[in-house]
Amino acid sequence: MIGSLNSVRTLLLAIFVLMAGSGFLSTLIAIRLEQAGQGALLIGLVATSYFGGLTLGALRVSPLIARVGHIRAFAAFVSFYSASSLTYAIIDAPMLWVVLRFADGFAMSGVFVCLESWLNRVAKPDNRSAILAAYMIALYAGQAVGQFLLNLGDNSPALPFMASAVLLSLSVLPVVLTKIQQPVLEEVAPFSLKRLYEASPLGVVGTLSNGVMLGAFYALGAVFVQRMGLPLSQIALFTSCVITGGVVLQYPLGRLSDRFDRRRVIIACMFVTTALCGALAFVQEPLAIFAVGALFGGFSFALYPLCIAHSNDHLDESERVGASSGLVLVYSVGAAGGPMLGSVGMATLGPPGLFGAIGVVALGGALFGLWRMAVSQPVPEADQQDFQSLPRTTPMAAVLEDEGEGPA
Repeated sequence: MIGSLNSVRTLLLAIFVLMAGSGFLSTLIAIRLEQAGQGALLIGLVATSYFGGLTLGALRVSPLIARVGHIRAFAAFVSFYSASSLTYAIIDAPMLWVVLRFADGFAMSGVFVCLESWLNRVAKPDNRSAILAAYMIALYAGQAVGQFLLNLGDNSPALPFMASAVLLSLSVLPVVLTKIQQPVLEEVAPFSLKRLYEASPLGVVGTLSNGVMLGAFYALGAVFVQRMGLPLSQIALFTSCVITGGVVLQYPLGRLSDRFDRRRVIIACMFVTTALCGALAFVQEPLAIFAVGALFGGFSFALYPLCIAHSNDHLDESERVGASSGLVLVYSVGAAGGPMLGSVGMATLGPPGLFGAIGVVALGGALFGLWRMAVSQPVPEADQQDFQSLPRTTPMAAVLEDEGEGPA
Protein backbone atom coordinates (compact mmCIF):
# COMPACT_ATOMS: atom_id res chain seq x y z
CA MET A 1 0.00 0.00 0.00
CA ILE A 2 2.80 2.44 0.89
CA GLY A 3 4.41 2.00 -2.50
CA SER A 4 1.15 2.74 -4.27
CA LEU A 5 0.75 5.97 -2.29
CA ASN A 6 4.20 7.38 -3.02
CA SER A 7 3.00 8.68 -6.37
CA VAL A 8 0.29 10.83 -4.73
CA ARG A 9 1.96 11.81 -1.46
CA THR A 10 2.23 15.47 -2.48
CA LEU A 11 -1.51 15.64 -3.19
CA LEU A 12 -2.34 13.90 0.10
CA LEU A 13 -0.11 16.33 1.97
CA ALA A 14 -1.83 19.23 0.24
CA ILE A 15 -5.33 18.10 1.24
CA PHE A 16 -4.26 17.44 4.85
CA VAL A 17 -2.72 20.90 5.26
CA LEU A 18 -5.59 22.58 3.41
CA MET A 19 -8.26 20.90 5.56
CA ALA A 20 -6.32 21.70 8.73
CA GLY A 21 -6.45 25.35 7.67
CA SER A 22 -10.00 25.49 6.37
CA GLY A 23 -11.94 22.75 8.17
CA PHE A 24 -12.36 24.71 11.39
CA LEU A 25 -13.37 28.02 9.81
CA SER A 26 -17.09 27.25 9.83
CA THR A 27 -16.84 26.48 13.55
CA LEU A 28 -14.76 29.58 14.23
CA ILE A 29 -17.06 31.91 12.29
CA ALA A 30 -20.13 30.55 14.06
CA ILE A 31 -18.47 31.07 17.44
CA ARG A 32 -17.44 34.63 16.60
CA LEU A 33 -20.92 35.53 15.44
CA GLU A 34 -22.37 34.01 18.60
CA GLN A 35 -19.91 35.95 20.77
CA ALA A 36 -20.86 39.15 18.94
CA GLY A 37 -24.47 38.60 19.97
CA GLN A 38 -25.78 37.63 16.53
CA GLY A 39 -28.85 35.42 16.46
CA ALA A 40 -29.04 31.85 15.24
CA LEU A 41 -30.83 32.94 12.05
CA LEU A 42 -27.93 35.11 10.90
CA ILE A 43 -25.41 32.40 11.81
CA GLY A 44 -27.47 29.97 9.76
CA LEU A 45 -27.56 32.40 6.83
CA VAL A 46 -23.76 32.67 6.80
CA ALA A 47 -23.45 28.87 6.76
CA THR A 48 -26.14 28.52 4.09
CA SER A 49 -24.15 30.92 1.92
CA TYR A 50 -21.09 28.64 2.10
CA PHE A 51 -23.05 25.58 1.00
CA GLY A 52 -24.71 27.65 -1.71
CA GLY A 53 -21.26 28.48 -3.09
CA LEU A 54 -20.29 24.83 -2.86
CA THR A 55 -23.38 23.88 -4.87
CA LEU A 56 -22.75 26.47 -7.59
CA GLY A 57 -19.10 25.45 -7.73
CA ALA A 58 -20.05 21.84 -8.36
CA LEU A 59 -21.80 23.08 -11.51
CA ARG A 60 -19.36 25.72 -12.73
CA VAL A 61 -15.73 25.11 -11.75
CA SER A 62 -14.87 22.39 -14.27
CA PRO A 63 -14.68 24.68 -17.36
CA LEU A 64 -12.42 27.09 -15.46
CA ILE A 65 -10.04 24.32 -14.41
CA ALA A 66 -10.00 22.90 -17.93
CA ARG A 67 -9.13 26.33 -19.35
CA VAL A 68 -6.21 27.32 -17.08
CA GLY A 69 -4.99 23.93 -15.82
CA HIS A 70 -5.09 22.25 -12.44
CA ILE A 71 -2.05 23.93 -10.87
CA ARG A 72 -3.09 27.48 -11.73
CA ALA A 73 -6.70 26.84 -10.78
CA PHE A 74 -5.75 25.23 -7.47
CA ALA A 75 -3.39 28.11 -6.63
CA ALA A 76 -6.07 30.66 -7.50
CA PHE A 77 -8.79 28.98 -5.45
CA VAL A 78 -6.57 28.54 -2.39
CA SER A 79 -5.08 32.04 -2.66
CA PHE A 80 -8.55 33.54 -2.56
CA TYR A 81 -9.50 31.36 0.39
CA SER A 82 -6.35 32.46 2.24
CA ALA A 83 -7.12 36.13 1.62
CA SER A 84 -10.72 35.58 2.68
CA SER A 85 -9.69 34.03 5.99
CA LEU A 86 -7.67 37.16 6.84
CA THR A 87 -10.56 39.40 5.86
CA TYR A 88 -12.74 37.90 8.60
CA ALA A 89 -10.17 39.11 11.16
CA ILE A 90 -9.92 42.60 9.64
CA ILE A 91 -13.54 43.44 8.84
CA ASP A 92 -16.27 42.54 11.32
CA ALA A 93 -19.30 42.88 9.04
CA PRO A 94 -21.71 39.91 9.06
CA MET A 95 -23.25 40.69 5.68
CA LEU A 96 -19.80 40.82 4.09
CA TRP A 97 -19.13 37.47 5.74
CA VAL A 98 -22.20 36.10 3.97
CA VAL A 99 -20.66 37.07 0.62
CA LEU A 100 -17.22 35.76 1.57
CA ARG A 101 -18.58 32.41 2.72
CA PHE A 102 -20.36 31.98 -0.60
CA ALA A 103 -17.06 32.61 -2.40
CA ASP A 104 -15.27 30.27 0.03
CA GLY A 105 -17.69 27.48 -0.85
CA PHE A 106 -17.16 28.05 -4.57
CA ALA A 107 -13.38 27.99 -4.09
CA MET A 108 -13.49 24.82 -2.00
CA SER A 109 -15.52 23.08 -4.68
CA GLY A 110 -12.77 23.95 -7.16
CA VAL A 111 -10.11 22.62 -4.81
CA PHE A 112 -11.89 19.28 -4.46
CA VAL A 113 -12.39 18.91 -8.21
CA CYS A 114 -8.70 19.68 -8.83
CA LEU A 115 -7.37 17.19 -6.31
CA GLU A 116 -9.83 14.37 -6.96
CA SER A 117 -9.52 14.48 -10.73
CA TRP A 118 -5.75 14.48 -10.28
CA LEU A 119 -5.89 11.45 -8.01
CA ASN A 120 -8.09 9.74 -10.60
CA ARG A 121 -5.41 10.19 -13.23
CA VAL A 122 -2.75 8.54 -11.09
CA ALA A 123 -4.89 5.73 -9.69
CA LYS A 124 -4.75 2.29 -11.25
CA PRO A 125 -7.19 -0.59 -10.86
CA ASP A 126 -4.94 -2.28 -8.31
CA ASN A 127 -4.50 0.75 -6.04
CA ARG A 128 -7.69 2.79 -6.36
CA SER A 129 -9.11 1.61 -3.05
CA ALA A 130 -5.85 2.37 -1.23
CA ILE A 131 -5.66 5.86 -2.73
CA LEU A 132 -9.29 6.61 -1.87
CA ALA A 133 -8.78 5.40 1.71
CA ALA A 134 -5.63 7.51 2.08
CA TYR A 135 -7.40 10.52 0.61
CA MET A 136 -10.28 10.21 3.08
CA ILE A 137 -7.88 9.79 6.00
CA ALA A 138 -5.92 12.89 4.95
CA LEU A 139 -9.10 14.91 4.45
CA TYR A 140 -10.85 14.04 7.69
CA ALA A 141 -7.67 13.92 9.78
CA GLY A 142 -6.80 17.43 8.65
CA GLN A 143 -10.32 18.59 9.45
CA ALA A 144 -10.28 16.96 12.90
CA VAL A 145 -6.80 18.26 13.82
CA GLY A 146 -7.63 21.74 12.58
CA GLN A 147 -10.45 22.08 15.12
CA PHE A 148 -7.87 22.55 17.87
CA LEU A 149 -6.64 25.75 16.22
CA LEU A 150 -9.76 27.30 17.73
CA ASN A 151 -7.85 27.41 21.02
CA LEU A 152 -5.47 30.01 19.57
CA GLY A 153 -8.22 32.58 19.95
CA ASP A 154 -8.11 32.57 23.76
CA ASN A 155 -5.51 35.34 23.90
CA SER A 156 -5.60 36.79 20.38
CA PRO A 157 -8.93 36.80 18.52
CA ALA A 158 -7.25 37.29 15.13
CA LEU A 159 -4.72 34.48 15.56
CA PRO A 160 -6.94 31.55 14.39
CA PHE A 161 -7.74 33.39 11.16
CA MET A 162 -4.04 34.11 10.65
CA ALA A 163 -3.16 30.46 11.27
CA SER A 164 -5.80 29.45 8.73
CA ALA A 165 -4.30 31.78 6.12
CA VAL A 166 -0.79 30.42 6.76
CA LEU A 167 -1.86 26.78 6.39
CA LEU A 168 -3.95 27.49 3.30
CA SER A 169 -1.00 29.25 1.67
CA LEU A 170 1.35 26.39 2.57
CA SER A 171 -1.04 23.83 1.02
CA VAL A 172 -0.28 25.30 -2.40
CA LEU A 173 3.42 24.34 -2.23
CA PRO A 174 3.07 20.54 -2.64
CA VAL A 175 0.81 21.08 -5.65
CA VAL A 176 2.84 23.69 -7.53
CA LEU A 177 6.05 21.70 -6.96
CA THR A 178 4.63 18.26 -7.81
CA LYS A 179 6.02 16.21 -10.66
CA ILE A 180 2.66 14.54 -11.30
CA GLN A 181 1.41 15.38 -14.77
CA GLN A 182 -1.78 17.41 -14.86
CA PRO A 183 -4.82 15.43 -16.03
CA VAL A 184 -7.30 16.28 -18.73
CA LEU A 185 -10.53 17.15 -16.94
CA GLU A 186 -13.58 15.38 -18.31
CA GLU A 187 -16.98 16.95 -17.77
CA VAL A 188 -19.34 14.84 -15.67
CA ALA A 189 -22.98 15.33 -16.62
CA PRO A 190 -25.33 14.67 -13.68
CA PHE A 191 -28.47 12.61 -14.03
CA SER A 192 -31.73 14.48 -13.89
CA LEU A 193 -33.37 14.39 -10.48
CA LYS A 194 -36.32 12.60 -12.01
CA ARG A 195 -34.07 9.82 -13.36
CA LEU A 196 -32.25 9.56 -10.05
CA TYR A 197 -35.46 9.34 -8.05
CA GLU A 198 -36.93 6.74 -10.42
CA ALA A 199 -33.79 4.63 -10.00
CA SER A 200 -33.52 4.96 -6.23
CA PRO A 201 -36.07 7.00 -4.24
CA LEU A 202 -34.43 6.17 -0.92
CA GLY A 203 -30.99 7.04 -2.28
CA VAL A 204 -32.17 10.54 -3.24
CA VAL A 205 -34.25 11.23 -0.13
CA GLY A 206 -31.58 9.77 2.15
CA THR A 207 -28.86 11.90 0.55
CA LEU A 208 -30.99 15.04 0.77
CA SER A 209 -31.84 14.33 4.41
CA ASN A 210 -28.19 13.72 5.24
CA GLY A 211 -27.25 17.02 3.62
CA VAL A 212 -29.78 18.86 5.77
CA MET A 213 -28.59 17.10 8.92
CA LEU A 214 -24.87 17.68 8.45
CA GLY A 215 -25.32 21.17 7.04
CA ALA A 216 -27.16 22.12 10.22
CA PHE A 217 -24.51 20.46 12.40
CA TYR A 218 -21.51 22.09 10.71
CA ALA A 219 -23.22 25.49 10.88
CA LEU A 220 -24.45 25.43 14.46
CA GLY A 221 -22.86 22.52 16.32
CA ALA A 222 -20.26 24.82 17.87
CA VAL A 223 -22.94 27.33 18.87
CA PHE A 224 -24.90 24.52 20.53
CA VAL A 225 -21.89 23.50 22.64
CA GLN A 226 -21.05 27.10 23.49
CA ARG A 227 -24.60 27.77 24.67
CA MET A 228 -24.32 24.65 26.83
CA GLY A 229 -21.62 26.56 28.72
CA LEU A 230 -18.54 24.62 27.60
CA PRO A 231 -15.23 26.46 27.05
CA LEU A 232 -13.57 26.96 23.67
CA SER A 233 -11.17 24.03 24.12
CA GLN A 234 -14.08 21.64 24.65
CA ILE A 235 -15.96 23.04 21.65
CA ALA A 236 -12.97 22.06 19.51
CA LEU A 237 -12.86 18.62 21.13
CA PHE A 238 -16.59 18.05 20.54
CA THR A 239 -16.35 18.87 16.83
CA SER A 240 -13.26 16.71 16.46
CA CYS A 241 -15.01 13.80 18.22
CA VAL A 242 -17.95 14.01 15.80
CA ILE A 243 -15.64 13.99 12.76
CA THR A 244 -13.52 11.14 14.12
CA GLY A 245 -16.59 9.07 14.94
CA GLY A 246 -17.84 9.67 11.42
CA VAL A 247 -14.69 8.20 9.93
CA VAL A 248 -14.41 5.21 12.28
CA LEU A 249 -17.92 3.80 11.83
CA GLN A 250 -18.30 4.24 8.06
CA TYR A 251 -16.54 1.04 7.07
CA PRO A 252 -18.14 -1.36 9.62
CA LEU A 253 -21.63 -0.09 8.81
CA GLY A 254 -20.87 -0.31 5.11
CA ARG A 255 -19.69 -3.90 5.34
CA LEU A 256 -22.84 -4.71 7.32
CA SER A 257 -24.91 -3.27 4.46
CA ASP A 258 -23.13 -5.61 2.03
CA ARG A 259 -24.46 -8.62 3.93
CA PHE A 260 -28.07 -7.52 4.41
CA ASP A 261 -30.72 -5.48 2.65
CA ARG A 262 -28.93 -2.13 2.48
CA ARG A 263 -32.17 -0.30 3.13
CA ARG A 264 -32.36 -1.85 6.59
CA VAL A 265 -28.95 -0.45 7.48
CA ILE A 266 -29.85 3.01 6.15
CA ILE A 267 -33.11 3.02 8.11
CA ALA A 268 -31.35 1.77 11.25
CA CYS A 269 -28.77 4.56 10.95
CA MET A 270 -31.57 7.09 10.59
CA PHE A 271 -33.38 5.78 13.68
CA VAL A 272 -30.18 5.64 15.74
CA THR A 273 -29.32 9.18 14.64
CA THR A 274 -32.78 10.29 15.77
CA ALA A 275 -32.22 8.74 19.20
CA LEU A 276 -28.75 10.28 19.49
CA CYS A 277 -30.17 13.70 18.61
CA GLY A 278 -32.67 13.25 21.41
CA ALA A 279 -29.84 12.41 23.78
CA LEU A 280 -27.75 15.42 22.69
CA ALA A 281 -30.71 17.69 23.31
CA PHE A 282 -30.78 16.72 27.00
CA VAL A 283 -27.34 15.52 28.19
CA GLN A 284 -25.35 18.00 30.28
CA GLU A 285 -22.11 16.28 31.27
CA PRO A 286 -19.18 17.08 28.92
CA LEU A 287 -18.00 13.46 28.67
CA ALA A 288 -21.49 12.34 27.74
CA ILE A 289 -21.75 15.09 25.13
CA PHE A 290 -18.45 14.00 23.57
CA ALA A 291 -19.37 10.31 23.57
CA VAL A 292 -22.84 10.84 22.13
CA GLY A 293 -21.39 13.31 19.62
CA ALA A 294 -18.90 10.72 18.38
CA LEU A 295 -21.72 8.21 17.90
CA PHE A 296 -23.81 10.86 16.15
CA GLY A 297 -20.94 11.44 13.73
CA GLY A 298 -20.48 7.71 13.21
CA PHE A 299 -24.06 7.00 12.18
CA SER A 300 -24.83 10.26 10.38
CA PHE A 301 -21.60 10.40 8.35
CA ALA A 302 -22.20 6.83 7.17
CA LEU A 303 -25.50 7.74 5.54
CA TYR A 304 -24.02 9.47 2.49
CA PRO A 305 -21.86 6.56 1.24
CA LEU A 306 -24.65 4.12 2.15
CA CYS A 307 -27.12 6.08 0.02
CA ILE A 308 -24.59 6.29 -2.85
CA ALA A 309 -24.09 2.51 -2.67
CA HIS A 310 -27.85 1.88 -2.53
CA SER A 311 -28.38 4.07 -5.60
CA ASN A 312 -25.59 2.30 -7.47
CA ASP A 313 -27.26 -1.03 -6.72
CA HIS A 314 -30.02 0.10 -9.10
CA LEU A 315 -27.77 1.48 -11.85
CA ASP A 316 -25.47 0.16 -14.54
CA GLU A 317 -21.72 0.55 -14.08
CA SER A 318 -21.61 3.16 -16.83
CA GLU A 319 -24.15 5.32 -14.98
CA ARG A 320 -22.32 5.44 -11.65
CA VAL A 321 -20.32 8.64 -12.04
CA GLY A 322 -23.25 10.58 -13.50
CA ALA A 323 -25.46 9.40 -10.65
CA SER A 324 -22.80 10.40 -8.12
CA SER A 325 -22.68 13.86 -9.67
CA GLY A 326 -26.42 14.22 -9.26
CA LEU A 327 -26.33 12.97 -5.67
CA VAL A 328 -23.53 15.40 -4.80
CA LEU A 329 -25.82 18.20 -5.96
CA VAL A 330 -28.73 16.75 -3.96
CA TYR A 331 -26.52 16.60 -0.85
CA SER A 332 -25.30 20.18 -1.41
CA VAL A 333 -28.84 21.49 -1.77
CA GLY A 334 -29.79 19.77 1.48
CA ALA A 335 -26.68 21.14 3.20
CA ALA A 336 -27.59 24.66 2.03
CA GLY A 337 -31.01 24.35 3.64
CA GLY A 338 -29.83 22.66 6.83
CA PRO A 339 -28.38 25.73 8.60
CA MET A 340 -31.61 27.69 8.26
CA LEU A 341 -33.67 24.78 9.58
CA GLY A 342 -31.28 24.35 12.51
CA SER A 343 -31.28 28.07 13.25
CA VAL A 344 -35.09 28.13 13.32
CA GLY A 345 -35.01 25.21 15.75
CA MET A 346 -32.54 27.01 18.02
CA ALA A 347 -34.43 30.30 17.81
CA THR A 348 -37.61 28.48 18.80
CA LEU A 349 -36.43 25.97 21.41
CA GLY A 350 -33.00 27.20 22.43
CA PRO A 351 -29.84 25.04 22.10
CA PRO A 352 -31.74 21.69 22.12
CA GLY A 353 -33.65 22.91 19.06
CA LEU A 354 -30.65 22.25 16.80
CA PHE A 355 -30.57 18.52 17.42
CA GLY A 356 -34.34 18.50 17.69
CA ALA A 357 -34.50 19.73 14.09
CA ILE A 358 -31.82 17.28 12.94
CA GLY A 359 -33.62 14.45 14.70
CA VAL A 360 -36.91 15.28 12.98
CA VAL A 361 -35.19 15.13 9.58
CA ALA A 362 -33.55 11.80 10.46
CA LEU A 363 -36.88 10.40 11.64
CA GLY A 364 -38.55 11.53 8.42
CA GLY A 365 -35.85 9.78 6.40
CA ALA A 366 -36.31 6.59 8.42
CA LEU A 367 -40.08 6.61 7.94
CA PHE A 368 -39.64 7.17 4.21
CA GLY A 369 -37.29 4.18 4.14
CA LEU A 370 -39.87 2.00 5.89
CA TRP A 371 -42.44 3.02 3.29
CA ARG A 372 -40.04 2.14 0.48
CA MET A 373 -39.45 -1.28 2.02
CA ALA A 374 -43.21 -1.84 2.13
CA VAL A 375 -43.79 -1.00 -1.54
CA SER A 376 -40.65 -2.33 -3.26
CA GLN A 377 -38.53 -5.46 -3.27
CA PRO A 378 -34.91 -5.47 -2.04
CA VAL A 379 -31.97 -5.77 -4.40
CA PRO A 380 -30.75 -9.40 -4.31
CA GLU A 381 -27.60 -9.71 -2.22
CA ALA A 382 -25.70 -11.09 -5.21
CA ASP A 383 -26.53 -7.95 -7.20
CA GLN A 384 -25.39 -5.48 -4.57
CA GLN A 385 -22.11 -3.75 -5.30
CA ASP A 386 -19.49 -3.72 -2.54
CA PHE A 387 -19.72 -0.73 -0.21
CA GLN A 388 -17.03 1.92 -0.54
CA SER A 389 -16.56 4.81 1.87
CA LEU A 390 -16.75 8.13 0.05
CA PRO A 391 -16.17 11.74 1.07
CA ARG A 392 -18.99 14.23 0.54
CA THR A 393 -17.05 16.29 -1.98
CA THR A 394 -17.44 15.93 -5.77
CA PRO A 395 -18.45 13.20 -8.23
CA MET A 396 -14.75 12.78 -9.05
CA ALA A 397 -14.41 10.80 -5.82
CA ALA A 398 -16.77 8.15 -7.21
CA VAL A 399 -14.26 7.30 -9.93
CA LEU A 400 -11.78 6.36 -7.23
CA GLU A 401 -13.95 3.42 -6.22
CA ASP A 402 -12.46 0.02 -6.83
CA GLU A 403 -12.83 -0.76 -10.53
CA GLY A 404 -13.14 -4.46 -10.13
CA GLU A 405 -16.06 -6.42 -11.44
CA GLY A 406 -19.32 -4.50 -11.30
CA PRO A 407 -22.53 -5.82 -9.84
CA ALA A 408 -23.63 -9.14 -11.25
